[in-house]
Amino acid sequence: MQAKLSALTRKVTEGLSWKRVFFILLGAAICTFGIHNIHQRTGITEGGIIGLMLLIEHWLKISPSGITVVLDATCYLLAFKYLGGRFIKISLISTLSVSMFYKIWEQFPPMLPDLSAHPLAAAVAGGLFVGVGVGLIVRQGGSSGGDDALALVISHVTRRRLSSSYLFTDLTVLCLSLSYIPVTRIAFSLVTVTISSFLIDAIKTMEWKKLRTGGNPAA
Repeated sequence: MQAKLSALTRKVTEGLSWKRVFFILLGAAICTFGIHNIHQRTGITEGGIIGLMLLIEHWLKISPSGITVVLDATCYLLAFKYLGGRFIKISLISTLSVSMFYKIWEQFPPMLPDLSAHPLAAAVAGGLFVGVGVGLIVRQGGSSGGDDALALVISHVTRRRLSSSYLFTDLTVLCLSLSYIPVTRIAFSLVTVTISSFLIDAIKTMEWKKLRTGGNPAA
């Protein structure tokens, strides 16, 4: 019995290390800090799964709680098919970390100046926080939610850069969101998703550059 338990423990923790978990936690903290203190306060909408959820809620009046589960589950099923079980295992840790840090930041008053009167600055700052935070998570082999899983699957299947996959999903949803959101707000959201997409790709690509040059990727 003890031998079976040890074997199960090794299988569950395979591919994980304290360093990898640390960077996942760091990425989750940075990403959620930016969303909570910038995006939510300034009303900058999102592309990807979050934007699609808001779109469906607006037009079909379906509760976000139900929509999110269905959309994320669909993306993770695709990810399991194309990226494997290890990706799902690491993504479970990162998704729980994101939820945990959302809860933590909600316990504190706003920690950054209110940028509602400066939407361009808010869009740039928000894109930096999300790009760096999610980039650290993706570099460890996981995702912060269905958005990342879908973009990684598209990148894997099409062999295109990760930034292109993010922009494809984000731009699709943002264009559809024009049906109920003013063009000016969509424009600032476009700034955010463009910055975050290229940052995520850049941070992820750093790992592959190390592999090609014989270095050790982040673990």
